[in-house]
Amino acid sequence: MSPAVDALKRWQYDGGPLQLHSGDLGWHSLNGAEATAAALRVWSRDGEVLAIGLLDGPRLVRMAVAPHWRDDEALTHRLVADLDDPARGVLALDGATVEARRADLLTQLLLKRGWERDEPWTTFHRTLSNPVQECGLRIETIKPDRAEVWVAVHWSAFRGSTFTDADRRRFLGRWLAMARGPFYGDARSLAAFDENDDAVAVAAVWSAGPGRPGLLEPLGVHRGHRGHGYGTAITLAAAAALRDMGASSANVGVECSNVGAVATYASAGFTPSADVVDLRRGPR
Repeated sequence: MSPAVDALKRWQYDGGPLQLHSGDLGWHSLNGAEATAAALRVWSRDGEVLAIGLLDGPRLVRMAVAPHWRDDEALTHRLVADLDDPARGVLALDGATVEARRADLLTQLLLKRGWERDEPWTTFHRTLSNPVQECGLRIETIKPDRAEVWVAVHWSAFRGSTFTDADRRRFLGRWLAMARGPFYGDARSLAAFDENDDAVAVAAVWSAGPGRPGLLEPLGVHRGHRGHGYGTAITLAAAAALRDMGASSANVGVECSNVGAVATYASAGFTPSADVVDLRRGPR
């Protein structure tokens, strides 16, 4: 995976699109390093990596294209052929979605083949040239021996269902596998604690290297502690952690329909960019 990871890091730059980030591979490695490698699709020419896709399930591919190849017609036509035809082994027969932000030629050609625009997303960006203000909560960088705290808050934030012992063991095992994996050297997992020392919010941040944009993925607030500004606090803490890691900026993508998340990132000093849409097609 190293050439793909190295390419994704090089392709991150301020002012560029929030396309597939090396941190997305890191978060996907909850499934294990081998499963993450199997989910990658790499397009190259003469040993140079030109485009990378991460299969986030059989019906969704998240794309990144090298900046200087984004408008290359030969590469784009090859990408379209591979993405549009299930026989090429990239996407499933029964419907598919492509996330290819700011790959304008690719978008145009897929639309011509009958693909449709899907749900709009907004990218939020915060420059890290200046120090980030204090968030007002105690922040802990979570180590493996404290991972249960992190996974419990994440489960509440994103699942909302009862966190059974079986759920805890399974998710904890996946988190530990991620932390032992090849990507986690570029990451930090953070938890925020309130005045009662209860864990109320969590985030993971991923660096692409000094001087490059970092990624927030994921970020969530415990369902029992919402409405107190903890989302803004953990967002500020995440931005501060990325700055400490040498990132030039902090970036995160959110569905435009998620008004709570949109408000949270705005309140933490993040600036939205123009909306972008995924592309989808029905069964072949």
